[in-house]
Amino acid sequence: MKSDTRQQRILDLAGRQGFVSIDGLSRQFEVTPQTIRRDINQLCEQGLLERHHGGAVPRSTTHNVDYVERKALGSEAKRAIGRLVSRHVPEGVSLFINIGTTTEAVAQELVGHKNLSVITNNLNVAAFLAAGTDLDVLVAGGLVRNRDGGIIGEATIDFINQFKVDIGIIGISGIDLDGTLLDFDYREVRVAQAIIRNARTVFLCADHSKFGRNAMVRLGHIGEVSALFTDRAPPAPLADVLAAHDVEVHIAAGE
Repeated sequence: MKSDTRQQRILDLAGRQGFVSIDGLSRQFEVTPQTIRRDINQLCEQGLLERHHGGAVPRSTTHNVDYVERKALGSEAKRAIGRLVSRHVPEGVSLFINIGTTTEAVAQELVGHKNLSVITNNLNVAAFLAAGTDLDVLVAGGLVRNRDGGIIGEATIDFINQFKVDIGIIGISGIDLDGTLLDFDYREVRVAQAIIRNARTVFLCADHSKFGRNAMVRLGHIGEVSALFTDRAPPAPLADVLAAHDVEVHIAAGE
């Protein structure tokens, strides 16, 4: 069994049982405890599991990983996704870019684009794009979250609703294998929903660690987006959902 497949099954078991033991997984998958420890370490590094004595439990569905930690997790994959997305953004278009470390990686790659108009509720995105010489950046008003520079609230939604743009670029905390898009902050989700409503095309940017990851707030369904940009092929159940809804999949592996 490939490590990716085994790790996905470990996540599924953790989600159903609440706790998975190293010894139990070793027996079930007929591999050494050292192999299971490596799997669990990788899943913990991706923010999907938390280590406990003798095994692991699912990461909390009510609180996201700290911003600094999220920024470091999968940083190479996020940069690769950012480069790939930037190649699919023509010059001279209008964009929404929302909160997230992957969307921030996209913003860094767009600095050299010409004649872009960008509307964002992310102070970090605005700071990155301010370095561009031919970009107009509009920053939504609202409540600034001091932990990550995200802007949320009713004023933010009202601002977003004033526009209809060419492309909305959004991130997400988790994608259920049935295609449900999940996040942790209800207020952030409402802004993302407004972005989806007011964009002609929606690019969802998510590295592979988001596949099957749990969070408590439902944002919508992956069928509402135009294209998924990621760094690995989605697992089979999610791939089937993407195909059924004609969502394009762009994989940044080897970028």
